[in-house]
Amino acid sequence: MSMVSLALRRPYTFIVMAMLIVLATPFVLRNMATDIFPEINIPVVSIIWNYNGLPAQEMGQRIASTTERGLTTVVSDIEHIESTSLPGVTVVKVFFQPNANIQTAISQVVASVQTQVRQLPPGITPPLVIKYSASSIPVIQLALSSPTLPEQTLFDNAVNVLRPRLVTIPGVAIPFPYGGKIKVISVDLDTQALQARGLAPADVVNAVNAQNLILPSGTAKLGETEYVVRMNGSPDRIAGLNDLPVRTTNGTTTYLREVAQVRDGFNPQTNIVRQDGSRGVLLSVLKNGGASTLDIVANLKEMLPKAAAALPQDIKIAMLFDQSLFVSAAVQGVIFEALIAAGLTALMVLLFLGNWRSTLIIALTIPLSILASIMALYALGETLNLMTLGGLALSVGILVDQAIVTIENIERHMQLGKPLLEAIEVGAGEIGVPAFVSTLCICIVFVPMFFLSGVARFLFVPMAEAVVFAMLSSYFLSRSLVPTLVMLMMGGHHDEAAKPSLLQRVYKGFDRQFERMRRAYSLYLSSLLTRRRSFALVFLGFCIASCALFPFLGRDFFPAVDAGQIRLHLRTATGTRIEETARVADAVEQVIR
Repeated sequence: MSMVSLALRRPYTFIVMAMLIVLATPFVLRNMATDIFPEINIPVVSIIWNYNGLPAQEMGQRIASTTERGLTTVVSDIEHIESTSLPGVTVVKVFFQPNANIQTAISQVVASVQTQVRQLPPGITPPLVIKYSASSIPVIQLALSSPTLPEQTLFDNAVNVLRPRLVTIPGVAIPFPYGGKIKVISVDLDTQALQARGLAPADVVNAVNAQNLILPSGTAKLGETEYVVRMNGSPDRIAGLNDLPVRTTNGTTTYLREVAQVRDGFNPQTNIVRQDGSRGVLLSVLKNGGASTLDIVANLKEMLPKAAAALPQDIKIAMLFDQSLFVSAAVQGVIFEALIAAGLTALMVLLFLGNWRSTLIIALTIPLSILASIMALYALGETLNLMTLGGLALSVGILVDQAIVTIENIERHMQLGKPLLEAIEVGAGEIGVPAFVSTLCICIVFVPMFFLSGVARFLFVPMAEAVVFAMLSSYFLSRSLVPTLVMLMMGGHHDEAAKPSLLQRVYKGFDRQFERMRRAYSLYLSSLLTRRRSFALVFLGFCIASCALFPFLGRDFFPAVDAGQIRLHLRTATGTRIEETARVADAVEQVIR
């Protein structure tokens, strides 16, 4: 039994199927991530070493080179390794093969660098190993400023108060903020006072480390109650550190305030953020690869007032950048263009067919095919982005072909005098194989995209999938839903066509003009076919005249170019091949002149 016969016997089954597609789409769209581009999963792992005070050359020779040698021994599927060394920081990027398992790669990298810690300079801490993703981009930037509070207070509130609250949003990653000053308890030594008392800076360091402690001391049970005993040697205030004893000699105790001064300070500032001329702190909110930009921004705007309530009242939070605005505008633009294309397509179908019932049936297949394609993309884990929506918009114009051909062939058999059901079954059955072949021909065009690699694969494969799924859905609907709707809606449309109406008058007037134009074109084409040699000579003369006028047009449309400069640039670019470069420059000079 063919699909058309099944649709005629079980018409409401396919109508319910179409309703199921429509009802399931809001659930899919609500759970489907929305972004500008598809998720780009580049298999790259970054290793970040920190060792303050070591020059960049030493970081590269003693840390980066050792790390690279160890990685090539233990880690598999490496494509290449890149490293960048700065004073105190080395970043090693490990690029893997496209088919590498990134989780296994991370485990091997962590195991390799942990064993290298003992071979590196003493005191170095284990590195930070993170997975790099091109989809992890800033979606919003928050600027913190205050007219009264210092920069170290802004930085401290951004890191310890605001950042822990916002990072709980699903799909959010917040790196270290820019600007501000990192809060540090500074001990300013008085070297003359130290020398006068026979002390060294190491004595101050040892005194602070030995006494600024909170030690576990157990419990004490008094009667039926057990109390926790605290041994807190750390002062409650920063000024209390000045009262720490450094050394006691011959009954005389030297306190920290006599040889140093403890203050609330900050590390040397390496970057500055200004907002309207005032210094502040910039907090960038990144998204993970599979998260939705719109959902992240919406959740952040909802949580931001609650998180800001925990900050001091003088701190103001401003949004400097919001990518969701661009994402929404881009997505809405593509959707709007797709709706315009669908409307114009339906209008042209109505103008050529002159039957609103046929136009309605054909117009219903466009959104149903697109919705079915979106559901298939959701099942494969794709997102709504410019590429997938662009593929759907690209397929709007060709989605109607199969429905038009099906209805047109059904109407041809009905005009031959066949009953409705027989006309549907015979007419739809005749174009089954040709429609399937044409669908495959369109889908085959996008097959090469699945053989791409790198970033191009992540960008163009979702677009190809969107077009292919839409075309397959359109073919399935033309074999099932279209015959069903024709059977239910077009039983007495010939009687309506006989009645005079505005649509029929417009259709007949357009049809007369179109037939007149087609007859004129046929006469013109037949006259040219009888004079093939003359037409070929005229066309060849037109091409020669165009080529002859091109240099005169080029002087007006193209700016003047110094051929001597071209020769100089070519010689500089090619280096030693002077003779060949001179010939190329002379040829370019002749073309320009």
